[in-house]
Amino acid sequence: MSQPFIILREGTERTRGRDALNNNIQAAKIISEAVRTALGPKGMDKMLVDSFGDVVITNDGATILKEMDVQHPGAKFIIDLAKTQDQEVGDGTTTVVVLAGELLKRAQDLLEMDIHPSIIVEGYRLSMDKALELLNSIKIEVSLNDRDSLLNIAKTSMSSKIISGESSHMADLIVDAALSVEDEGTVDIDNIVIIKKQGESLSDTQLIKGLILDKERVHSDMPKSIKNAKILLINAALETNKTEFDSKLNIESADQVQQFLDREQASLKEMADKIISTGANVVFCQKGIDDMVQHHLAKAGIFAVRRVKKSDIEKLSKSTNAPIVSNMSDLSSKDLGSAGKVEERKVADDDVIFVTDSPQSSAVTILIRGGTEFVLDEYERSIHDALCVVRNIIEDKELVPGGGAPELFIANELRSFKLSQPSKIQLAIESFATAIEVIPRALSENAGMDPIEIIGELNQMYKDKKFTYGVNPIEGKIDDMKKLGVMEPVRVKRQAILSASEAASILLRIDDVVSAKNLGGPGGPSDMPDDMDF
Repeated sequence: MSQPFIILREGTERTRGRDALNNNIQAAKIISEAVRTALGPKGMDKMLVDSFGDVVITNDGATILKEMDVQHPGAKFIIDLAKTQDQEVGDGTTTVVVLAGELLKRAQDLLEMDIHPSIIVEGYRLSMDKALELLNSIKIEVSLNDRDSLLNIAKTSMSSKIISGESSHMADLIVDAALSVEDEGTVDIDNIVIIKKQGESLSDTQLIKGLILDKERVHSDMPKSIKNAKILLINAALETNKTEFDSKLNIESADQVQQFLDREQASLKEMADKIISTGANVVFCQKGIDDMVQHHLAKAGIFAVRRVKKSDIEKLSKSTNAPIVSNMSDLSSKDLGSAGKVEERKVADDDVIFVTDSPQSSAVTILIRGGTEFVLDEYERSIHDALCVVRNIIEDKELVPGGGAPELFIANELRSFKLSQPSKIQLAIESFATAIEVIPRALSENAGMDPIEIIGELNQMYKDKKFTYGVNPIEGKIDDMKKLGVMEPVRVKRQAILSASEAASILLRIDDVVSAKNLGGPGGPSDMPDDMDF
């Protein structure tokens, strides 16, 4: 017998065939089960504690998965799904992971029947295309003037979050924020700044038509409030510059020391005088401001803030029409922007800067109040999701009913569609239809309802052409989602079906997993000569 020939380095693990497939499916199912109980208005929260003891309490799918430290490549692949969903549409992160896990679970049943993975992938592809087509057939068009629809969308997004108790107040605030930064049918979420401050309650959260900077005046003698502000934005240090190279200064007498100090003071005063000569009464500097410059600006009654973040400077530039100045030598009154009021206020225990009544309403701020840091973080995540959902509606103007109604409609239509396909493909389409029913099923389970009974009732409603009926976890029954105002963006549903289907198809096509261990050990890349090319 011939000696086996090994080409993989020592310590490398290789899993092939059905074992590799089952391992990936099992990992995806475990990740899916971990977040399944967080789906819907009655979903449970997760407490995650990292190695440093930091605690995160959330039911946001993307956050849960981001905080989980997993090693299995298949599990990491599913976690990337949630990240993609969050980046693309801002909501539906739990849905996409639960759906992907269920698609793989149903595929495993087909694999045990000796159905080839390629046939399952083909069936899933056909099902995905048909599902997206069906989704477009039941969408409801809305307009920007339909404020009730925008409010309902925001409330639906928040119904499963910790802020659901204040959903009416928060929905008004979120819709106002999105419409304030809307520009020609698009909404840039980056123009909505979120500031968190401990104290008071969520009901005290407010929308500021302007910017809030988590900064304070650089000098206590400066005025706390400026009306009719003339704003100067500087991207340069208002202090003496250090040389980029080593240098020596030879001083032979006390007079020379004094001359050197006087020249430095004169240089700093010159900077302050240039700013004063422009007529500015508010200065935002991206870098530092020397004590001497602070003194001269305070003496002139100018309100100054230092070390402002680049993103905040850019937002200030948009909203106040002030250019960002990098060269101090040619300052003039043309470099000034304006705002109705700039003032320093105390919020909780911190001083913050309010810039309001700007000529351009291109940026707004949501000031979130809450009892603890954990709660504030979860409020922020919930508000961000709701903002993304409202943005989707403003940009696409397309809705579908919530409560699992579109998923059930798609499942029933797919069962009719499969009859036109070959027999084995029919099995894959049936599995896809059963898998997509996991959404109404999970909503029922998490509310303590009987999922078999609920799905049966919904199927009866489908036969009666009542396609807007879905699960009402609050009342513990099925209900007309359209009448209740429980609506979701088509973009979120479309992305969830697309991503989950593609992820399941990719994992089903993997039949060989090679895992290299200890790459930094002997013989690994770290032992290779520095001049070796690969």
